[in-house]
Amino acid sequence: MKNWNFMRLLRLLLGIAIIVQGVVSREWIFTFIGVLFSLMPLLNIGCCGVSGCDLPVSKNRKKTENTTYDIH
Repeated sequence: MKNWNFMRLLRLLLGIAIIVQGVVSREWIFTFIGVLFSLMPLLNIGCCGVSGCDLPVSKNRKKTENTTYDIH
């Protein structure tokens, strides 16, 4: 339960609201979707939740040369 911010708390509250609405209206697909949306902030998973969108670090250590351009 670390690194909680406003968006993570908002996602949890929206997931709980979807669960409640699904149970009240007896739409079990909405309840299932609400459970999924509630698990995402609880487990801190998602597209970029745990650095899922990071790019790999380039291992090319070749020194680049300065390029000069002549304008005619």
